[in-house]
Amino acid sequence: MIYVDTSVVLAELLSEDRRPPASLWSESLVASRLLGYEVSTRLHAYELAESHGEAARLLIGRIALLELAPPLLARALDPFPIPVRTLDALHLASVEYLREKGQSVRLASYGRRMIIAAEAMDIAIIDLDAP
Repeated sequence: MIYVDTSVVLAELLSEDRRPPASLWSESLVASRLLGYEVSTRLHAYELAESHGEAARLLIGRIALLELAPPLLARALDPFPIPVRTLDALHLASVEYLREKGQSVRLASYGRRMIIAAEAMDIAIIDLDAP
């Protein structure tokens, strides 16, 4: 299972220079429900909600969404190996929640701080630059 963070979805939607390999989207993908809010907020900020909204809904529809349940939120309040931003804490807590439930989870992210924190937590990272 691959946990996809917002940076990866936005890179795909916005056709950025760095985009995940097409094969990623055929994997078993999961993310926090937070993903939908972050993507929507960014699209509105860039004034792209009208032109990219349907593509965003379709892409997010391919990803299993994890609810922000109380145990997950509680984990986000605990310290991380390195300081993280609030939204990164929620994503990392989501990965940890899945791992505590016995899931084998790898992280797909372009966020440097997120990747550094995940590595410090022994979370496997997907190489998004690999073909």
